[in-house]
Amino acid sequence: MAREQFGICAEPNLHGSYLLFNVLDDKNDHLRQALSRLPALLDKYADRFSEANLIGVFAIGAGYWDEFYSKARPKELTNFPLMACEDRIAPANNYDLYIEIRSDRLDVNHIVSTKVCALLDNSVELVEQVRAFRFLDGRDLTGFVDGTENPRGQHRRNIALVSEDDDEHFSGGSYLHIQRYRHNLNLWNTLEVKAQEDVFSRTKIDNEEYSTENKLPTSHIKRTGLKDENGNSIEILRQSMPYGDIKHQGLFFVSYCQSPKPFEMMLKSMIFGDEDGHFDHMLKYTQAETGAAFFAPSLNFLEKLAD
Repeated sequence: MAREQFGICAEPNLHGSYLLFNVLDDKNDHLRQALSRLPALLDKYADRFSEANLIGVFAIGAGYWDEFYSKARPKELTNFPLMACEDRIAPANNYDLYIEIRSDRLDVNHIVSTKVCALLDNSVELVEQVRAFRFLDGRDLTGFVDGTENPRGQHRRNIALVSEDDDEHFSGGSYLHIQRYRHNLNLWNTLEVKAQEDVFSRTKIDNEEYSTENKLPTSHIKRTGLKDENGNSIEILRQSMPYGDIKHQGLFFVSYCQSPKPFEMMLKSMIFGDEDGHFDHMLKYTQAETGAAFFAPSLNFLEKLAD
C-alpha cells in the first residue's frame, strides 16, 4: 500500500516555510536523486527536534512533470487554470518544484529549509520563499477562522489522497494548488463587523455559520460551499497560512485533493459567480498574485526515484 506524505493531512502548525523552485537545464537526474533522499532528511530533523512537530510536503509542478518523470503521469494532472473576469484575476505561474516545511518552531523551519536547499544544490533556482505563521486560533488576517469546513478524521484522507481505484500508479498522492493572496486590510478594516460577516456568511468572533436563508449569494461560503449533482458537498483539504509583515499581508492558500476538479470548480465560482453574476465579494479585498498546480506523490514513489 502506498504511504502518503504525512504533511498532507497533518494538523496545523505554528510556522510554515514554502519554497518554490525552477529546475536548471540538464539537472533532472541530480534532482531525482536528491528528492529520493528528502524524506529521510525530514525524518532526521523531525527526530532531532521532536517537540517541534516537523512535517513536510514535496510536489512536482504540472508543467515540469513529463520532463521529471516520463514513464507515467497522474491521470488528472493539468496546469493551473488561469481565470479572469473584470478586475478579478487568478494568475497562473509555472513552478517546477514545491517544498512545504511546517513546524511549531521558526528556527527549525529555517534549519530544515537550509538543509533542503543544500541537498538540491545547484540543480534548482529558488524563485520564491514565503514564511507563514499561525494567527491567533487559526484565523486569517481578516480576523475570520480559516479552514472551518475542512474534512476531519479519516475523511481528510478520503478527500485529500488519490485512491488505488482512481489511479493505481499514483495512489497515496495528492493534487496540490497554491495561491499567494495579498490582502488590502486597510480597505477591509473600513467595513463594520456585520458587513465583514456578510462577506463570509459567518460570525467573526464565534465562528458561527449563517443559516441558509441569511447567506448572501456573494458571500465566500456561498461561492465555495458547492454541491455535486447528487447533493453531496464538494470538498478540498486546506492547509493555508497567513504571511506578511507590516507593509504586506495576505494568505498563502494551499489545497490538497484527490482530484483537481473541486478546486477548479470553487475558483470558477468565486471569480465568475453563478448564473446571475454573483461573484465572491471577498475578492474586493484580496488579490491572488500567484497560482500554480502540482502533484505530491507518495513516499513510495519518492523513494524509488533513486533506482
